[in-house]
Amino acid sequence: MNVTLLIGAIVIVACVLCNRLANKIGMPLLVMFIALGMIFGSDGLLKIPFDDFSFAEQICSAALIFIMFYGGFGTKWSEAKPVAVPSVLLSSLGTVLTAVLTGLITWLILGFDMWEGLLVGAVLSSTDAASVFSILRTKKLNLKYRTASMLEMESGSNDPFAYMLTVLVLTFMNGSGGGSIAYDIFAQIVYGVGFGVIFGVAASWFMRHYNFEGEGFDAIFVFAVAVLAYVIPVMLGGNGYLSTYLAGIILGNTKIGAKKRLVHFFDGVTSLMQVLIFFLLGLLCFPSHMPGMLPWAIGIALILTFVVRPLVVTLILKPFKATWPQIALVSWAGLRGASSIVFAIMATVSSVNTANDVFHIVFCIVLFSIVLQGSLLPWMSQKLKMVDESGNVMKTFNDYSDEREVQFICSKIGSSHPWCGKYLNEIETPTDILMVMIRRGKERLIPRGETYLEKGDEVVMCASEYQAKKGEELHLVEVIIDAEHQWRDKELHELGLDQETLILMIQRGEETIIPRGNTKICEGDMVVVREYNK
Repeated sequence: MNVTLLIGAIVIVACVLCNRLANKIGMPLLVMFIALGMIFGSDGLLKIPFDDFSFAEQICSAALIFIMFYGGFGTKWSEAKPVAVPSVLLSSLGTVLTAVLTGLITWLILGFDMWEGLLVGAVLSSTDAASVFSILRTKKLNLKYRTASMLEMESGSNDPFAYMLTVLVLTFMNGSGGGSIAYDIFAQIVYGVGFGVIFGVAASWFMRHYNFEGEGFDAIFVFAVAVLAYVIPVMLGGNGYLSTYLAGIILGNTKIGAKKRLVHFFDGVTSLMQVLIFFLLGLLCFPSHMPGMLPWAIGIALILTFVVRPLVVTLILKPFKATWPQIALVSWAGLRGASSIVFAIMATVSSVNTANDVFHIVFCIVLFSIVLQGSLLPWMSQKLKMVDESGNVMKTFNDYSDEREVQFICSKIGSSHPWCGKYLNEIETPTDILMVMIRRGKERLIPRGETYLEKGDEVVMCASEYQAKKGEELHLVEVIIDAEHQWRDKELHELGLDQETLILMIQRGEETIIPRGNTKICEGDMVVVREYNK
């Protein structure tokens, strides 16, 4: 157990360190995770024996729950709405066409069995949300014609359709009857959509009306909602990934408290899930098996990248009067990723017998896609003149804030306070500071010009948060005043502080003191000092 935890911690730290290296050499980070897994694996340097496809399928399927949920939760509907129709068509009809065309070409040209070819097509039919999100965020790649939103929505919502197609093809290959297939299609769509909407709406209503006791419980609640939205429809034969995606997009676009913090929480969870999936897939891979699979993998990858994807994108987007540069970029951005390999594992652990090693074929195709398409996506965007320099791609995510951050401060009015006994219209304050509330006992007063300030009032004010410029740092240091400290029993004006140092606050027991020139520092005080460096 301890050895497993040690290896897990080392892997996570290594993946974090790889982030800087991946950005420096321009390679998608997820490739580094796969490479680490291959290094640790049976054919790698550390030779950790691991070939349990059933265990890997369970872990990866669970991890996909949160990747799917975050795909919806992090998408800003107001930005995606104008391109929702073509995006949904790409993720639904486009996924079906990609699976069918890839499968037929694989059968007719590469000589696969027809159903095996369709299985490969179904497994590879979705694009990878994690890779697309990662590239758009890290490269700050905002694209013209709301193409970034289109890619985010397509890649975030097409995995459930690829999963459904994979399940249906496996069902056909197992020899199930037409009635069973018809019900599977009904259950996958109806239960997936129905429970996704129900859980999304119910969770949104609950979070607007329930006051969570303590910070962090709202994140735990949303975490449980994501799991429930997946599990319940799956138990009834529905599409859990479609359900959890819809629940995420409804909940993520509802006005609930601390949404930005929740997005950051799930961003961290999803990043951990991506590390887990890609490392586990790398660990599961046997590099010694890959050379024999390369001819098939390269053939399918070339067909998918340069024939099927451009054809499907053109058929769907051209009726919407998309420009040729946009069609070309959307075609190139059809990256394959973790979900394709996870679906390949599903095929491997199923009772279906295949003539070819579907897992390693799909693994090679995903590597080809991420390395070639992912690495060149920023370059292609520039060459096609699709980069929108005036926009901000972060606006397409739910953790973007259009308004500048504000900070609130509270000033208590004592008898000696210069504002005590005055009307607000008699008080001069800087133009960029606004009084937002006055607390008077149990009352909460909205400040007006004729509001009279009394002893004991607490005035809450706000101002724009300071945005440090590049190279500037504001350091806050806590100084404990002991019996030997040179500041003990001195007033502030006696300290002789340099111009770069300012005492912001003194904590004396339960009392918080905002210091003045004649404030005396006593033994036991905790003094907060700001040091400015540039």
